[in-house]
Amino acid sequence: MAKKKAKAKAKAKVKEERITVLDKVREALAGSRKRNFRQSWDLSINLKGLDLKKPENRLNTEFTFPEGTGKQLKVAVFADTLAAEARECADLVITKAEIPVLAADRKKLKRLANEYDWFLGEATVMPLIGKALGPVLGPRDRMPKPIPPKAKVLSFVEKARKSVKITVKESPAIHLRIGTEDMEPENVAANIEGVINFVGEKLPKGKNNIKSAHIKLTMGKPVKITV
Repeated sequence: MAKKKAKAKAKAKVKEERITVLDKVREALAGSRKRNFRQSWDLSINLKGLDLKKPENRLNTEFTFPEGTGKQLKVAVFADTLAAEARECADLVITKAEIPVLAADRKKLKRLANEYDWFLGEATVMPLIGKALGPVLGPRDRMPKPIPPKAKVLSFVEKARKSVKITVKESPAIHLRIGTEDMEPENVAANIEGVINFVGEKLPKGKNNIKSAHIKLTMGKPVKITV
């Protein structure tokens, strides 16, 4: 009897592994009715076996989606000599001269921190940004990523628009928006696989630290992903 159960369990596992992430995306689509707004794809990853009191077990990193997010993320750039180049691709450009003015208007700075998804900063103005704006941007995890001298601003802006921050500090779970319902299922699946593989590479025991993963549309039912 025990052998039969073990054999049945093994067959079930093989069958489950044959169900791809793309199959799960299609299943979630089929189980969600149309809404009068564009729904987002949400991915939840639950972790296990991590002592988050130890800094080495926490995550604070960034992932760039291979197929983008389906949404135009807003990027602001702090710039000096790169200001003209930044204006050609960024949603907002704040010049070096405007930084002290912005620092004096905390209400506006807080609004910008909530409105923009990513902040980038020309390397030469980063010390000024840290001193003048750090007290507001730092606690909100909005400190700019530096743009090195002679780098192409466009490439940094384009990467930011396809990226997301992944943080695990107090709770062993990750929740991400990975796309929109009008994206091709194949592209959504590629994003899911990319995130799960990336997170697995960052964990002490790899995917063995992943307890479960689920995807869903905003108003849809969760569908379990085989990790």
